[in-house]
Amino acid sequence: MALDTNKSEKAHPPATEHGAVYSALRELLKPYEGDLAVKTDNPAHYYLESRSLSPNGRALFFAAAKIKKNYVSYYLPILYMFPELSTRISPGLRKTMQGQSCFNFTRVDQDSLDELEKLTRAAFLMLKSKALL
Repeated sequence: MALDTNKSEKAHPPATEHGAVYSALRELLKPYEGDLAVKTDNPAHYYLESRSLSPNGRALFFAAAKIKKNYVSYYLPILYMFPELSTRISPGLRKTMQGQSCFNFTRVDQDSLDELEKLTRAAFLMLKSKALL
């Protein structure tokens, strides 16, 4: 039997603990389906983007949840556009951050989810106030 040496990223089937985290993060994004377009929705990856095109001619990536091999990631790239939103991040949630706009979770943490829900809402409202949606 040959080993798969392809290092390209593949969607991982949800492990029990990762599935619970993914479901919780996905639920944070569900309220925005009416205002945003669902680009990807499968058991391991959920991705929302703007319906309208940004000035560069592409849809704006709003947020995503994705199961990885060892954790579940929540992406909120709006933090790059509006770094002032990052000042709202508590030390506890900041510990889950990888870079400036990615949060990685291995278990459901209700405090972090509540804070991430508020941060996601603030990001959405910021985009809406700037007429970027």
